[in-house]
Amino acid sequence: MKNILNNTSKKLSTMLIAGAMAFTAMASSHREAPMISGDPLADNTDLYAFRSPDDPNTITIIANYIPLQLPHGGPNYASFGENIRYEIHIDNDINTTGDDIIYRFTFSQMNEDPTTFFNIRLGAQNLKTTYTLQKSIDGGASFTTIITDGIVPPNNIGDRSISDPVVGLGTTYAELIAGAIATTDGGEMVYAGPADDPFFVDLGGIFDLGDAPRADGMPHDGVACLNVHSIALKIPISLLQKDGLSADDAENILDGNFVIGVWASASRPAMRTLNTDGTVSDSGEWIQVSRLGMPLTNEAVIPIGEKDYWNSLSPYAEDASHSEYFYNPELALYMDDDLFGGAVPGFSALRIQTASLGAYDFSNGADGLYGLKGSAAVAGTALDDAIFGTLLLPAAGKPRSVDLWPLFLTGAPNLAPYQLATGKLDGNPLADGKPFINNFLPNGGDMLRLNMAVPPTDRNDPAFSSLGLIQAAVLGLTDPIYTATADLEFIPNMDGFPNGRRLEDDVTRIELQAVSGVVLAAIGLWYDDYIPGTSPSPVTTDLLNVLGYTTGVESNDTSFKAEFPYVQTPWSGTGKCSGVVVDYFATAGDCSAPTDLVATSITDNSAVLSWTLNGSLAYDIKYAAVGSGMFTTVTTTEGSLTITDLMPCTAYRFKVSAICATTGKVVSAIYSFTTTGEGCGRIANNESFAEVFPNPAKDVLQITYAMQGASTARVLDITGKVFLQQSFAAYDGIQTVNLNVQSLPSGMYFLEMNNSTNQIINKIVIAK
Repeated sequence: MKNILNNTSKKLSTMLIAGAMAFTAMASSHREAPMISGDPLADNTDLYAFRSPDDPNTITIIANYIPLQLPHGGPNYASFGENIRYEIHIDNDINTTGDDIIYRFTFSQMNEDPTTFFNIRLGAQNLKTTYTLQKSIDGGASFTTIITDGIVPPNNIGDRSISDPVVGLGTTYAELIAGAIATTDGGEMVYAGPADDPFFVDLGGIFDLGDAPRADGMPHDGVACLNVHSIALKIPISLLQKDGLSADDAENILDGNFVIGVWASASRPAMRTLNTDGTVSDSGEWIQVSRLGMPLTNEAVIPIGEKDYWNSLSPYAEDASHSEYFYNPELALYMDDDLFGGAVPGFSALRIQTASLGAYDFSNGADGLYGLKGSAAVAGTALDDAIFGTLLLPAAGKPRSVDLWPLFLTGAPNLAPYQLATGKLDGNPLADGKPFINNFLPNGGDMLRLNMAVPPTDRNDPAFSSLGLIQAAVLGLTDPIYTATADLEFIPNMDGFPNGRRLEDDVTRIELQAVSGVVLAAIGLWYDDYIPGTSPSPVTTDLLNVLGYTTGVESNDTSFKAEFPYVQTPWSGTGKCSGVVVDYFATAGDCSAPTDLVATSITDNSAVLSWTLNGSLAYDIKYAAVGSGMFTTVTTTEGSLTITDLMPCTAYRFKVSAICATTGKVVSAIYSFTTTGEGCGRIANNESFAEVFPNPAKDVLQITYAMQGASTARVLDITGKVFLQQSFAAYDGIQTVNLNVQSLPSGMYFLEMNNSTNQIINKIVIAK
């Protein structure tokens, strides 16, 4: 198995490492349930937990609240609410029931100048917010106050309010943030206040029945230029580890004694009374109204009729019936051609194993690995009833009990089969392989689980990737640096989601890939188009399609800070995000889309991109390796751009957006080119490939392929009827061609590429 993987690592790594070097669904939990959508101050939007990149002896936990804040949302800007308990819960001991540590924040407000309608005037601040922080280390039985009168910075209203020394506060927002960071006597650092929303997702496309990537090829980050309120804690590992140990005390980088489970919540008093004098009175016991552990759980796994109920539960008291939504997830229906796969063209690259290794079906309603329950095949593995088999193989008809269910509800142990296929004897997925995860903590439900012993990946490392643990698996399966041994070693991004969650992690993409079975593939349960004993490699078209899937939005709209609290400064109410949709793609107005795109002076690592100037203010150029989805963006006022640090023998695509004076942006068509390089001029038969873009397509399908000799492309429907056919002359290397599909009606088709010896088939979708 190791040789098979190594022999094909170049093809897989080229596609994926390009994305890493350039660097479901679903606003993670923004307005995700009917009741909480009417209570934004208590709405927990996102939760992050990661080993601090600049201080690896600590863990940073960030809980964000109050979704979709307009930077210019006055006169009453968003703020933490009074009479709300904002809590961060930590479970660190498999032998205890419930939380082991709780941080509780409560907020108060006062007006320094109630005679004005302005928030800030003449140095006085209205709705000025402070907080009290309490901590429990006995599961909530008692609390100790560790911060009083904690400072919450005001909203970033604008330069006059913040910076003006006469009419404003006479400071900078950076100074306000620095002044709001507090340190407890125990060594925890704390920040509570406004921040840029670090989440990124195409809200419009996703909620338009899964149109991600969008059929029109123009995704939008739906939370770009919006703010949230963050509660950030940087906590010494020794305060979180159950025995008070530091990371240096760990036996290895997957030491199970260093696993924590984190979840966040918001609670309100049960009774709210509206008084006739305009005031509000709250009374009664505290009722949980929002919670968040793993991203997107309540957003995209729990159905709408159960969402409010889900928010009321703790991870330790979840309804057993909810497990069915993980065993047989709704999203999987749209990745199964026997069910509703054709109904969501955006998910066409995502398909689930129905005959993995010729035997195992993980589609909804199937048995997955349950047929092996109690057999010698699972003896000594995590699936053994004597170990965790009663959890992981509970019954027939629950196919995702071995991957999605533990991913969300228990974490994965460092036991077979939850190890990489690298080193597994005879390709047996149940054998011991290369360790890459251990965040197993089964005494709770939906929590964000983090193994604190795993070192952080340097954010400046070229191997750092927003694909998190998925990218670590790719490297562990294909990179000779890591495939030389099946021993435990650090692989970049082992500290990424779902082992905790870093700010940069693209959780929407990762979770959609997980629903599509990518975790199963990583441990050796390959996709259906891998035929044991026949296929030259398990790195097949189906696997490449899943790994290459992109929603079109792969990173935040701004950078992250290198130091605590890591979230970026909130957008200003008078800045570029004030009332302007900065990523709006205009179709008419004061400038037109750039034309005559061309790439010249192409080498193995550089190219000159050019286009016709059209009077625009500036141009945004986005380029990426075909299949990576990770665009690099450069802005210029010129009509050309030299790009460097490209990969040899690689197909790239680029597009140019004209930045117009009044109508936002107008986007060009996409142009493709291929870099040169030694050894890529001749392609062996077993390295033939064909990739298509975009998919779904509307008018033109770009085919990037490599085949010896002359080749023919045919487009067929599911019955085998040929709709289009085009021949291409022999080409020595990687070629990109365009196929006009304008005449095809909407639907699912197959693109067949043939030469005298090889045949490659890609599923394509035409969406008008």
